[in-house]
Amino acid sequence: MNTQPALLVIAHGSRDPRHAATVHALVRQVREMRPGLRVETGFLDFNVPSVQGVLESLAAEGVRDVVALPLLLTRAFHAKADIPAVLREAPARLRIRQADVLGPSPLLIAALERRLYEAGLTPADKSSTGVVLASAGSTDPEAIAVIAEIAREWRHTGWCAVRPAFASAALPRTEDAVRELRDLGCARVAVAPYVLAPGRLPDRIARGAAGADVLADVLGAAPEVARLLLARYEAARRPVLTALGA
Repeated sequence: MNTQPALLVIAHGSRDPRHAATVHALVRQVREMRPGLRVETGFLDFNVPSVQGVLESLAAEGVRDVVALPLLLTRAFHAKADIPAVLREAPARLRIRQADVLGPSPLLIAALERRLYEAGLTPADKSSTGVVLASAGSTDPEAIAVIAEIAREWRHTGWCAVRPAFASAALPRTEDAVRELRDLGCARVAVAPYVLAPGRLPDRIARGAAGADVLADVLGAAPEVARLLLARYEAARRPVLTALGA
């Protein structure tokens, strides 16, 4: 009998079919890394299955313990309000723990660099390359501050410069950060989307990267991201296991 809590990955959802396809590819990676762990995906909006539908199905099958993992990079509105509200509506028989959001994490920095190298850069290019850390943006000041801090810390790993940028709700925009890095004298400029899956805002980042030399892909199903999901799961499940006497 499997006594591990089930892992429910909660994604935002999008009308763009690339979003769900990327989420499912990431979840497949997680399943491959942890055979025997039950991993389900639920969406807050636009896609099926819904989070509520998955929770009801799990309860109907007799599952008791669930770790709900927000597929989010920062603690903004969805992590603080939307997801807790959905989880409060779960069947009473389920014991649910909400895991932390994914960021910040050194594994995400490793995934960003993987995508930049896949786009054509090499480690030897770091000292002459300025990077735009381009996120979706948020009205939550905590989330904006986290992105700015990630950019500051990433700069210390050897890049010519790193600047944050936002596709919505905050400034600067990607194109403005690209111009700033040009003005600083960086030999080349790269844009690293700090987003998990394609969609409207990542497309806006790509348009803003028109003046850059390199545009990396979204984080997507990078193995570092899959490893991070499992790390967040393990951190959240420990109190559950203690409660079960494990």
